[in-house]
Amino acid sequence: MIHVPEPLVASQVKYNGEAGRAFVAGLPDLAEEFVDRWGLRVTGPSMYGMASLVLPVVRNSDGTRAALKMQILDDETEGEPIGLRVWDGDGVVRLLDHDAGTGTMLLERLDEARPLSSVTDTREAMRVVAELLARLVAVPAPEGLRGLGDIAAGMLADVPGAAERLGADDAGVLRDCAAAVREVVDEPGDRLLHWDLHLDNVLAADREPWLAIDPKPLAGDPGFDLLPALMDRFDPADPADLLWRFDLLAEVVGDRGRAVAWTLGRVLQNGLWDVEDGEPRLDAEQVAVARVLRAARG
Repeated sequence: MIHVPEPLVASQVKYNGEAGRAFVAGLPDLAEEFVDRWGLRVTGPSMYGMASLVLPVVRNSDGTRAALKMQILDDETEGEPIGLRVWDGDGVVRLLDHDAGTGTMLLERLDEARPLSSVTDTREAMRVVAELLARLVAVPAPEGLRGLGDIAAGMLADVPGAAERLGADDAGVLRDCAAAVREVVDEPGDRLLHWDLHLDNVLAADREPWLAIDPKPLAGDPGFDLLPALMDRFDPADPADLLWRFDLLAEVVGDRGRAVAWTLGRVLQNGLWDVEDGEPRLDAEQVAVARVLRAARG
């Protein structure tokens, strides 16, 4: 029997409703299908994230240790195998097999017990993120991925209605972030972005010290990739540390001004999602990040 952890069930129901329930209900049969089809043997308990179930497996034909990943297909997840094929293991987990119909993937096995978040020195961890980020965004995005230009245009269209549902301070933050995005929206970029590069999405590996996992690829400006790492261990009382981290990451992606604008764009995206989910306030830590970056921007 394949165990489906309750937190995964809860997140699927919360974010995907009936489609999430159907996905969860079908996971045992889906796992059995691909264990048989790809000649695998399950070697340990289920692992999970907010959107996926992962089984540690061994490939019977050659003894390769791997991970069987199953997740619901949506705008974010459908680009994952595309991005992984293009990166081909350069700074990121390697794709071993993929089923387009279900989105099921067989991935290189990394050390899930050693995420980059286990490194206690935050600056050392951020240097690892910066090195991986530089490698990932050096790659042009392939055709067929969702694009930052379309995403940004949609966000800007949603701002007036969302701002009306917030208090004056949060509405002002939302509008300020939107103003920054308007300055760069006509040049959305063409790099292959990870979109969710934070400390828990980097794992220790055998062939390299660290590799990124769980990308949600899109084509766009690398500045849109910075916020997840900036939010790791963020201390609102220490804006100097935030700026150190921002400058480290912005240096590897290029234009600092554009990096500020697109990072504010990421705060805008998350804020709009909060409003859509019925939250009465924007996330306080992300508001603090936006204010520090706006002040540094001048």
